[in-house]
Amino acid sequence: MSDLYWLSEAQVDRLRPYFPKSRGKPRVDDRRVLSGIIYIQRNGLIWKHAPRDYGPKTLYNRWKRWSRMGVFATIMTELAAQAQDTEMVMIDATHLKTHRTASSLAVQKGAQ
Repeated sequence: MSDLYWLSEAQVDRLRPYFPKSRGKPRVDDRRVLSGIIYIQRNGLIWKHAPRDYGPKTLYNRWKRWSRMGVFATIMTELAAQAQDTEMVMIDATHLKTHRTASSLAVQKGAQ
């Protein structure tokens, strides 16, 4: 399963101070879950299409809970603030969505 990791142990150690404290039972491996979230976001998949090794339900639950708590926003803000070269900092969050009727134009042209 080591080929499923998108983050090195050193990278996760750098992010670990921004993670909320675990309460109660131990959490599923943070490195594995973050790698799964990156995999989903990078490939534009829905949560249920994540490989079973990541645990799709765990991915969604962690992403939803940590997003609501502002964990990912804090990580991005802090990493940008720690950047060596602060002359230019870019984070790309491009997202395109097609309206559900966009494909109907091709069907209408073919019918004429």
